[in-house]
Amino acid sequence: MLFNLILSSVAALFTALLALLVLLRDRHSFVHRMFFGGMIALAVEAGLTGLTYQATSPTEVMFWHRVRIISTAFLPGTWILFSLSFARGDNKGLLYRWRGMTLIAFVIPLALTTLFNGSLFAEITLLDLPSTWILRLGWSGYAFYVFFLLSMVFILMNMERVFRGTIGHLRWQIKFMVLGLGSLFAIRIYTTTQTLLLRSLDPGFDVFNMGALIVAGVLMIRSLPRMKLLTLDVYLSHSLLYNSITILLVGIYLLVVGFASQLIAYFDGGLSFHLNFFFIFLALVVLSILLVSDRIRSKLRHFIAFHLRRPQYDYRKEWEFFTKGITPLTELKDLGNTVAKMVAETLHVLSVTVWIVNETGDRLVPCGSTAHSMRNTPDLQLSSGATLEIIRHIKDDEMPVNLAEAKSGWASELMKSDPDYSGKTRIQWAFPLNARGEFLGLMSVGERISDIPFSAEDLDLLKTISFQLAGSLLNIKLAEQVRQAKEKEAFQTVSAFMMHDLKNLASKLSLTMENFTRHFDNPEFQKDALNVISQSVKKINSMCSNLSLLSQKIELNRAETDLNQLVSSTLSGLNGYLNVPLRQNLIPLPKLFIDLEQIQKVLANLILNANEAITNGGEIQVATEQSHGWIVLMVKDSGCGMSREFMEQRLFRPFQTTKKQGMGIGLFHSRAIVEAHGGRIEAESEEGKGTTFRVYLPLSH
Repeated sequence: MLFNLILSSVAALFTALLALLVLLRDRHSFVHRMFFGGMIALAVEAGLTGLTYQATSPTEVMFWHRVRIISTAFLPGTWILFSLSFARGDNKGLLYRWRGMTLIAFVIPLALTTLFNGSLFAEITLLDLPSTWILRLGWSGYAFYVFFLLSMVFILMNMERVFRGTIGHLRWQIKFMVLGLGSLFAIRIYTTTQTLLLRSLDPGFDVFNMGALIVAGVLMIRSLPRMKLLTLDVYLSHSLLYNSITILLVGIYLLVVGFASQLIAYFDGGLSFHLNFFFIFLALVVLSILLVSDRIRSKLRHFIAFHLRRPQYDYRKEWEFFTKGITPLTELKDLGNTVAKMVAETLHVLSVTVWIVNETGDRLVPCGSTAHSMRNTPDLQLSSGATLEIIRHIKDDEMPVNLAEAKSGWASELMKSDPDYSGKTRIQWAFPLNARGEFLGLMSVGERISDIPFSAEDLDLLKTISFQLAGSLLNIKLAEQVRQAKEKEAFQTVSAFMMHDLKNLASKLSLTMENFTRHFDNPEFQKDALNVISQSVKKINSMCSNLSLLSQKIELNRAETDLNQLVSSTLSGLNGYLNVPLRQNLIPLPKLFIDLEQIQKVLANLILNANEAITNGGEIQVATEQSHGWIVLMVKDSGCGMSREFMEQRLFRPFQTTKKQGMGIGLFHSRAIVEAHGGRIEAESEEGKGTTFRVYLPLSH
């Protein structure tokens, strides 16, 4: 028991000092405070574990174990908050989305260990070994450890996602922090599973947890010189969440946990099995460090290529991998980050950064990097004229430039402007990004992890990648120019409509003002003047309302709705506005989860359009039906109809209309509402024979 007491005390003191060391780096950072809170909770748990070994009576043993489990109850919530905020630049938004789960992670464990404290343990047994107590779990104790196990799996998934989302220098920075915490939570998953399997607390597992805590602390201390702060900004792909191997590993472990329990029974040596397994744990930690070492992987690859005389790269495979990775990307940030990660992973380089020339052409700004988080990567602050000199020297050059050997002054200027010039990630090579005679930027590549120089094969691959990257950058730039041109065209179209209508309104108001002095005392004139002013104000408000629809983001407030009731209420609200008779054919339908107000806008717009399309008698038909998983709402009129050309090229586009007084906003907005519901809107029309609109809303959406 003396060994257990010393081990627990050392673990408690060591963990508390580590927590304080991290907190002193940045006391105002949320992630630093969460790390401090989580490590203090572990330190308190370790200290209370030591006190359980000093207890001599069953009552004392159960008391200290109850107090220890209360301290353990703070671990799930605190570490979940840490895992959600670690290396995340957008941690506020992420924490807000997971606020419900984090609240549950605090409330449920504390409730089980405090409100139902008396049910944590069912009985206590003294083994033949001196002062070795076995506590059988009660119902609340068992429920607590089930929740604790699920929390540890979730935490481990988050840490894995951060690690898999990094490459190069960022992975080098966080590697030992993730390994330390990952090994700690992996061991807690093992010991918790054994506790649930045996339905009792075994002091041997406490010793295992304390030893693992010390090993994890050593790994985390190893990471501190590499990380200035824990608040990195790792760019994470959402698909990583669905490719997690944590659940797979835990599932495999749970399948073989029965075999592990048989080993416990076979090694009937008390704590000897736990100590043996602890050494296995240390070996696995060392193996994990070797497996995630980019330096070892790079040296192994170079050894095979050099001694077995095989091509270092399968260019067809590399090109296919690279092309598939960047083809769907349409944003500069996504493209830059993806290319930087691919290059760093393929060539085992810590630092890869894609720089593009800003709009004014006087700075190189980052759009993707493995050396720094995008939030913390400054622009290359070159001296006056240095950027122009770089452009002049390399804009027509297709060959990469070894900055360390370049004789031109601009090369030295570029290296010194690197944010980490004196560190391990400093720039060594610059690959110009030229397309169609235009200099778009450059890709900077640092030293290799293994200190192996770049071969001609490496440089050829990088040059090819830079060509493809330049083409993609040019495509994005041209697409942005097209988008701006369309926006300008739309603005000009809106301006033309606005100017035309405002000019007509101004003419009416001007004529009214001219007649004011002559007919001011005429009551009939006063009535007409007020009517003109009122209609003008109404028209201006209507124009503003229609234009605002183009900039509004449609947000749905879904509720269970009877579509037939919605149709009936909408039609009753239109009484007095319709010039033609309206016929209904509404069949019984299942209820839908839709936004009542938004669908009402769609129906009202279709009916009012139909009403305006009928000039010389006719009728409007409104019908509902169910067809192949869709609810169909039909509005049919016998009006003037639309031409095939208008239907194919201009229908549903803004500012396109067949009505004299219309602006072409209504149908555009109606289709946006229907598509936001996961549905579609279709139209059939023939000139002189009327129009039919069908709105399809999904039953299961």
